[in-house]
Amino acid sequence: MSAEIMRRAIALALENIGSGGGPFAAVVAKDNNIVAGGVNRVAATNDPTAHAEILAIRAACHALNAFQLSGCDLYTTCEPCPMCLGAVYWARLERVFYAGTAADAAAAGFDDALIYDELNQPKTERRIPMTELLREEGSAIFKAWLANPARIPY
Repeated sequence: MSAEIMRRAIALALENIGSGGGPFAAVVAKDNNIVAGGVNRVAATNDPTAHAEILAIRAACHALNAFQLSGCDLYTTCEPCPMCLGAVYWARLERVFYAGTAADAAAAGFDDALIYDELNQPKTERRIPMTELLREEGSAIFKAWLANPARIPY
């Protein structure tokens, strides 16, 4: 754990706000050295997935030439939203350190509670309908994957 690395993430967020961006930033560190960072670019790029954590993870994977970040830590200015939390697990990060909480983000107008609530709803009761379609035909995809000797598990 490094307070200096978190201070760098906070400084990036403040710089991003000063540039008209969102109030979030994140850095990925390995052995207490910053590998890569990212700031919220949602509005700047018209990309709802351009959260700071996602961009920092992408940049770190590129810098380390790996699709998993085992042995790396994420320092983020706010507790990760559901999407970013999923990315944390997919990236296999070791630890996450955050400055602000989800409640702090909600007080600033960024409320993830709806998404967390939706995840707990049966698919048939979610605000956005989720309907299974052609499952049997779609299973051919996974059979092809399992039969491919060159597959790279992740």
